[in-house]
Amino acid sequence: MTDFTATKALFDLPEGIIYLDGNSLGPLPRATAARVAQTITAEWGQMLITGWNKAGWMDKPMHVGDRIARLIGAETGHVVMGDTLSIKVYQALASCLEMTPTRRVILSDTGNFPSDLYMAEGLCRTLGQGYQLKTVAPEDVLEAIDDSVAVLMITEVDYRTGRRHNMAELTARAHEKGALAIWDLAHSAGAFQVEVAAGGADFAVGCTYKYLNSGPGGPAFIYVAPRHADRAIPALSGWQGHEAPFAFDLSYRPATGAERLRVGTPPILQLAALEASLDIWDAVDMTALRKASLALTDRFITGIEAACPTLSLATPRDHDARGSQVSFRHPEGYAIMQAMIARGVIGDFRAPDIIRCGFTPLFIDAGDVDRAVEIIVDIMQNNLWDRPDYKTRAKVT
Repeated sequence: MTDFTATKALFDLPEGIIYLDGNSLGPLPRATAARVAQTITAEWGQMLITGWNKAGWMDKPMHVGDRIARLIGAETGHVVMGDTLSIKVYQALASCLEMTPTRRVILSDTGNFPSDLYMAEGLCRTLGQGYQLKTVAPEDVLEAIDDSVAVLMITEVDYRTGRRHNMAELTARAHEKGALAIWDLAHSAGAFQVEVAAGGADFAVGCTYKYLNSGPGGPAFIYVAPRHADRAIPALSGWQGHEAPFAFDLSYRPATGAERLRVGTPPILQLAALEASLDIWDAVDMTALRKASLALTDRFITGIEAACPTLSLATPRDHDARGSQVSFRHPEGYAIMQAMIARGVIGDFRAPDIIRCGFTPLFIDAGDVDRAVEIIVDIMQNNLWDRPDYKTRAKVT
């Protein structure tokens, strides 16, 4: 069993802050600064360009990918790090469409993160030839998978409501209908044990700056199932995905397996930050994590609903259908969140009316939940959110 009191001590959290936004940007592990400093001074500073060989920089995307693989239920050697999540979505989509050449429909849901949908729209415009993105309500996805669908592209946990899709069920239906399935794990990886291999996913993608604490702009990852690893040809065929990058061939020859999904030069400093966080994650029992997460989210829901009747729960009550966040709706959600932040409870707001709070047992405990509830109840019962300065929206909400 994981000792979550011990893991909490491994994060550098500001005094007096209850941080319920690790599902958007994970907090700083205490070991990260020293790990990054070592990479800067001892590796970059002393080794200079020889660090690519001496410090193993060139191999980090695959080595770190193997550490992510445990958290998402992937086979060793089939997760690679690098680039951004949007780039990885585009790669996976393009590969799937090429592998299903007689079909033209990308199916997703209206709860998906907009950037995923934008990538799909852009790819359809580029390809022409009748390619289209079709979106349906989250609860209608299963029935919408038919013989016209080339690829199903779903984010496992809805970024606004925290609703969790059934990966195994939807993927099985996609395969039954001759389609492929891509899963975005942005709000899954580190929230609970994901099972991409057992769930039959063809591709999976995710970011690391949320629950996995790699820091702002941290690198993304992509998983390719072994059955596709030497078949998928990435549309973004970068030099790092070439069979022999330093042969400098004028034509692309894909590397073997997941390594072909590398694009540009890996972000070594951010991979170092991620490694420091993964040192914590390596010792986390994911079953214990999920149990603790559900206990915290249940506690939060019960506390808020008991005293804040104007807040409407948007997150499923069913444990199997819930990620590791709780969202409430209110017409003045933005102002309420600003009032919370002013009182030291940091969550975030998602348009049009979502007050969103993430729960990471690695650094959030029952005492934090109770204190957060106490503060939110005070804000709601005394209308403390109703101030002009709380209603002026910043660039980042």
